[in-house]
Amino acid sequence: MYYFDPHIHMVSRTTDDYETLAKMGCVGMSEPAFWAGFDRGSVDSFRDYFRQLTAFERSRAGQFCVQHYTWLCINAKEAENVSLARDVIKVIPEFLDSPGVLGIGEIGLNKNSRNEATIFLEHVDLAVEQSQQILIHTPHLEDKFPGTRMILDMLRGDSRLDRNRVLVDHVEEHTVRDVLEGGFWAGMTLYPVSKCTPARAADIVEMYGPDRLLVNSAGDWGPSKPTAVPDFSLEMRRRGHSEAVIRKIVYENPIEFFSQSDGFEFTPPEIPQAV
Repeated sequence: MYYFDPHIHMVSRTTDDYETLAKMGCVGMSEPAFWAGFDRGSVDSFRDYFRQLTAFERSRAGQFCVQHYTWLCINAKEAENVSLARDVIKVIPEFLDSPGVLGIGEIGLNKNSRNEATIFLEHVDLAVEQSQQILIHTPHLEDKFPGTRMILDMLRGDSRLDRNRVLVDHVEEHTVRDVLEGGFWAGMTLYPVSKCTPARAADIVEMYGPDRLLVNSAGDWGPSKPTAVPDFSLEMRRRGHSEAVIRKIVYENPIEFFSQSDGFEFTPPEIPQAV
């Protein structure tokens, strides 16, 4: 089955991973801007990173017939430096018309601080001004529930936002309901240690249905598995879910959400007709 990974950080993966993903059926992916493993010290370092996302990674993916898209921002871990963050936000419009750019992300909160919230809202302002979609990072572990509530409160307070164009990622059992009931899209990240396992993600689908739900691997610097989306598909098959439901979550839902972006020019693979 073809699938689309809506959140995977390929800058932290080898070229062999692109080949493996293609062989597993991945035909498209979106890569949000995120932390480099260390705090960057200048606007130029972010400008170079945005070039990497919009040019090099897109080219690397294309070698294996995987269509690559990206999001731009300064992530929450580096938002404590408000002065630097504001300077980075100023350069983002330079890249918004680059091929494959879908919007602003992954923005959000890390430790739920005042500075993080300030920069989050300034990213939202940029997205609204530029008519961009938004991809949101929610915090880890004990910070997740209060951080998700903070994020949703800020979003609900902005009447300019089209909630159907906002994806709130890294949801878990205790946060997914508020996201979906708020009219947003929800992303489940499949990690071997934290966030969701394939089994927990399947539980969430069984509780809330497949609408406005996405699954992703993240595939970042920490313990992660870039082929986690096929693991989810297998878990769903083992539970007896139809291929149509699985396909909706791993392929159709990402395309439906991303199709709202002017930067999403996707060529679907030819899918054999059933005989």
